Amino acid sequence: MERPAPSEVTGSDASVPDPKLAVTMGFTGFGKKARTFDLEAMFEQTRRTAVERSRKTLEAREKEEEMNREKELRRQSEDIEPTSSGSNVARDCSKSSSRDTSSSESEESSNSSDDELIGPPLPLKMVEEPVNRMEEDILGPLPPPLGEEVEEDDDDDGDSEEEENPVQKIPDSHEITLKHGTKTVSALGLDPSGARLVTGGYDYDVKFWDFAGMDASFKAFRSLQPCECHQIKSLQYSNTGDMILVVSGSSQAKVIDRDGFEVMECIKGDQYIVDMANTKGHTAMLHTGSWHPKIKGEFMTCSNDATVRTWDVENPKKQKSVFKPRTMQGKKVIPTTCTYSRDGNLIAAACQNGSIQIWDRNLTVHPKFHYKQAHDPGTDTSCVAFSYDGNVLASRGGDDTLKLWDIRQFNKPLFSASGLPTMFPMTDCCFSPDDKLIVTGTSVQRGCGSGKLVFFERRTFQRVYEIDITDASVVRCLWHPKLNQIMVGTGNGLAKVYYDPNKSQRGAKLCVVKTQRKAKQAETLTQDYIITPHALPMFREPRQRSTRKQLEKDRLDPLKSHKPEPPVAGPGRGGRVGTHGGTLSSYIVKNIALDKTDDSNPREAILRHAKAAEDNPYWVSPAYSKTQPKTMFAQVESDDEETKNEPEWKKRKI
Repeated sequence: MERPAPSEVTGSDASVPDPKLAVTMGFTGFGKKARTFDLEAMFEQTRRTAVERSRKTLEAREKEEEMNREKELRRQSEDIEPTSSGSNVARDCSKSSSRDTSSSESEESSNSSDDELIGPPLPLKMVEEPVNRMEEDILGPLPPPLGEEVEEDDDDDGDSEEEENPVQKIPDSHEITLKHGTKTVSALGLDPSGARLVTGGYDYDVKFWDFAGMDASFKAFRSLQPCECHQIKSLQYSNTGDMILVVSGSSQAKVIDRDGFEVMECIKGDQYIVDMANTKGHTAMLHTGSWHPKIKGEFMTCSNDATVRTWDVENPKKQKSVFKPRTMQGKKVIPTTCTYSRDGNLIAAACQNGSIQIWDRNLTVHPKFHYKQAHDPGTDTSCVAFSYDGNVLASRGGDDTLKLWDIRQFNKPLFSASGLPTMFPMTDCCFSPDDKLIVTGTSVQRGCGSGKLVFFERRTFQRVYEIDITDASVVRCLWHPKLNQIMVGTGNGLAKVYYDPNKSQRGAKLCVVKTQRKAKQAETLTQDYIITPHALPMFREPRQRSTRKQLEKDRLDPLKSHKPEPPVAGPGRGGRVGTHGGTLSSYIVKNIALDKTDDSNPREAILRHAKAAEDNPYWVSPAYSKTQPKTMFAQVESDDEETKNEPEWKKRKI
């Protein structure tokens, strides 16, 4: 195409568009004069159009609702007179006719308004298609037909039913087994992030498991005995995850860090003090412990000394406060388990007389709630746990029951389930992360079945699901809210982790995918060799060919040719004691210890040293040399003169 000269574009030909140029640019409007726009008029027209379309949408919805109501009325009332139905139909027809007239008027007005639109021309498709279609009257995406909408509603109802079914959320499709030992796993703890698991048992061991660092061999990276020869009863991570509370069979709880090093140990109280509030610590065996959910460094323990004590990590020499459970008659009662509420304001404890007592954390005198017969007296209630909303309390009793309590009406249990045997004083119960399920374990005798993990629905307390764990009792259970994984401790030394690849996060999923590491060849030797430097030929001494020359050399050596001394014989010779042995002790016994010489007159034995003491005074005389008075001797009279001068009564006596 030839390019026009600048002179050809000027003049009157400039207003006439070039058709070839329009075809080249690709649209017909190229080269036309731009239109002017009135923004206020455009805004006003847009507002009126939006109001009109909204009104039409509301009318269509009202019409559909009216039709649905009519259908329901027709189904429910079949005995209605035909006159009434005719009037209803006439009324519907009148309404529909009025709506049709109004819609036709509105369409005409919209058509007229479209004719008066100010702005760029509409596209060809919008001009050719009718404007009064239903699709243009409704803002947003087009609604589906009525039948499809009903079907989708049914599908939504089914999805909601599936979502409402809490059993579908139980992560039990996969499991891994961690070998703790051969004895009962009596304690489980998982940090808030879900990275590390800690297990404790009747074998006094505490083992650390790191999910991110483990491979498919599932081996613990650390094992220790923090409480020596005491069984581990409870392990719990703090809310920050940097400390672990260790409660054992001793009277002193310990706090260790993430790597197992001791941070503090509680002091032991004086067992001879009657009032347990006046001693600084527990005096008897501990049962369990719990961290405060909000305050860092505060935890609680309960003991056989009939007290519940709160502690601070920074002050191990004395407890913060003491709670003393009492019966209705005011007698002491031993708490078997204790826990904090979710907000940390309440402290709940279950006692051996079957009662559950709840205190305000700041008021230690009287309990806020007291239910005296929650479980059978004489049984150890093994666990009390608060729900995540803080309104419900679950208690696992030693009477083979699981009960649910409402804190706001603490006068009777909401639900109770029986037939849950337990043989351990630390059998757990816990809530699911969505607060819809309650989980607990059952105990069995050895060789008499398998222990189960039982799930109850909180709303109806029905037994909705159960998992066969192993051929031993299920002691501990823990459902982590972040990982959505269930940890179980059993009576045969196993710790099992249940998870679902689609519903669970991290945790056991991290170590399952790692293959077991093979042992390096450098670490294993096929045969043990003992290598000594002097066995090499360069260090080996030359071998003597004949022994005669060597004997001649030894004869000339004074040390090698020295004749040994013969054994001692006789009473003693050459400074040796031969009669009673050659040791110094035998000589002392013979000559000193058995010397029984004794002076017959002790006075003469003392006066024997008088002359030496007088010539060389050393002890007494120098001490009194300056203060000793002069010696004055009395005059000695004869015996006759003495008798003459004596009084008469002395003479008579004589």
